[in-house]
Amino acid sequence: MSTLSALLAEHTDLPGDAVNHLQRLVGEWQLVADLSFSDVLMWVATGDLDDAEGQDDLAGAKAVCVAQCRPTTSPTVYSHDRVGSSVDWADHPELVAAMLRGEILREDTPRWYEGTPLAREAIPVRSGGQIIAVLTRDTSLAQLRVPSALEMAYIACSADLCQMICDGSFPLREDLVGIQSSPRAGDGLIRIDVEGTVAYASPNALSAFHRMGLSTEIAGQNLSAVTRPLISDPFDAQEFGVRLQAVTARESSMRMEIDARGATVLFRALPLYPQLEPAGALVLVRDITEVKRRDRALLSKDATIREIHHRVKNNLQTVAALLRLQVRRTTNEEARQALAESVRRVSSIALVHDTLSMSVDEQVNLDDVIDRLVPMMVDVATVGMPIAVRREGSLGVMPADKATPLVMVLTELVQNAIEHAFNLGVPEDLESVDSSDRDVPGEIVLRAERSARWLDVVIHDNGNGLPEGFSLERSDRLGLQIVRTLVAAELGGSLGLHESEAGGTDAVLRVPLGRRRA
Repeated sequence: MSTLSALLAEHTDLPGDAVNHLQRLVGEWQLVADLSFSDVLMWVATGDLDDAEGQDDLAGAKAVCVAQCRPTTSPTVYSHDRVGSSVDWADHPELVAAMLRGEILREDTPRWYEGTPLAREAIPVRSGGQIIAVLTRDTSLAQLRVPSALEMAYIACSADLCQMICDGSFPLREDLVGIQSSPRAGDGLIRIDVEGTVAYASPNALSAFHRMGLSTEIAGQNLSAVTRPLISDPFDAQEFGVRLQAVTARESSMRMEIDARGATVLFRALPLYPQLEPAGALVLVRDITEVKRRDRALLSKDATIREIHHRVKNNLQTVAALLRLQVRRTTNEEARQALAESVRRVSSIALVHDTLSMSVDEQVNLDDVIDRLVPMMVDVATVGMPIAVRREGSLGVMPADKATPLVMVLTELVQNAIEHAFNLGVPEDLESVDSSDRDVPGEIVLRAERSARWLDVVIHDNGNGLPEGFSLERSDRLGLQIVRTLVAAELGGSLGLHESEAGGTDAVLRVPLGRRRA
C-alpha cells in the first residue's frame, strides 16, 4: 500500500509544513475514529477548486483518498481499502463544500456503500489558515441502538476533536513524539471539565485506578487531587498536578508514566477547546505494567544497535586521525590535498553514525549534522580570506540509508565552493594572493526547501563564477565525480551548476522524497 508521503508527493504540491500537519493528524486520528465509531478517510484535491462555483466547474477535478483509518470500537463500513482511490468532485459535493466553506458539513440523506447505509460528515483540515484536505467520517446506520453513557461520552469528545481539526488547533505540534505508544480510547477514557473535575470515567479507566490502589469512584472528584496521593514518587506526584493544570489551561498536552503500588500507568491528556472555547480535557489512561516488562528486553537490543553505531563512529574517527598523521608527514602537496579530502569525507560519514548512536531509530536530523560539519570545513579551508557559511531553511529528517550519501554530497558541494569559488584555493599561490582585492567578503549560503515531493537545496556562493567552458558532466574533479555518482545512484536526484543571477555560482540539488506523479 502506498504511504501518505508518497501519495501526497504524487498528487499534491503541498508545502512541507502542510505535509507535516497531515502526518501528525494521521498519527493521532485513530483516537478520532475510535471515539466516533466511524471510518475516517483523508481526501486531497488534484484539481484547482479556488474558482469552482458550480458543478460544471468541477468537470475533470478529482479527490484522492490518501489515508484511511478503521475504528477499533466498532465494525468497519469498508471491506476494502480506499487508499489511492479517486472520485469525481462533482459526485461528492459535500467534500467540495467543506473545502470551500471551511466548516463541518453533514449529509442530510444516507449514503449507500455495498448495501450498507452510511452517515457521512465532511471535516475540513486547516493548517496555517488554509484548508489543505478534507476528512470524512462514515458511520454505519445498519445497527442503530440507544447509545450508552460510554458511547455518548466518546461521541462528545470526538465532536470536540473534529471541530479542533476544522479550527486548525488539533493535533498539537508537540504531540508528534510518542504518538505510537500513547493509550487509545479503549484503554481508558476520562473527561474532565475546565476545573479539572471528572465528568466521566470509562470502566477501563476505573480498572487502571483500582490497579493503582484507589478503592473509590472518581466521578465528580478533582482528578489531580485523587491521583497524586497514589503516585509512589512525590516529585512525580507534584509534576503530575502541574502538568495536568497546564492542560486544562490550554498551555500544552501531557504524556506521563507514573508508578503506583507496583503498577505502571500511562496518562495522556489533550486540551479541548472547540471553536477556541475551553471545554476541559480528554485524559486517556492505560495500564502498561506488563508492557514495561517486555520493553526492558527491547531496550537492551536498542542499546546494542546504538553501541554498534558508536563503535563504527570511533573506528572512522581513528581512520581520520591516521590520515591526518599521514598528511603531516607527506611533503608532496598534491598528496596532502588528497589525504585532507579523504579526512573530510571519512569525518562526514562518522558524524552520521554519531547521530545514529544517539537516536532510538534510523533517522538523521540533517540540520544538526550539516551545522556541525560546516565549521570543520571552514577551519581547514586552504583559502586566503575569511569565508562565511550559513544555512537557510530546514533540511529535515531523512532515513539513514539516504542521509549518508546526502551529507557527503552537501559537504562536497560546500567544500568545492570554499576552495574554488574565490580563486584562492591553490596553496602555492597563497603568498601572492591579497584578500583585499575582493570588495565583497566571501559568503556561501545553503538554502533548503522541503515539500511533499522534493528536497531542494541550493548552495550559492558570491565568488567569481564558473570557469569558461565548464561542464559538470565533463569535469574530471574527483569531488564532483563522487557527487554525480551519489546523486544519480544513491539519491535518484538531479544536480546542476550554473551562474547565479546575483553573481557567483549556484549548485542546485533536487532529491525526490516520494513517488513521482504519473
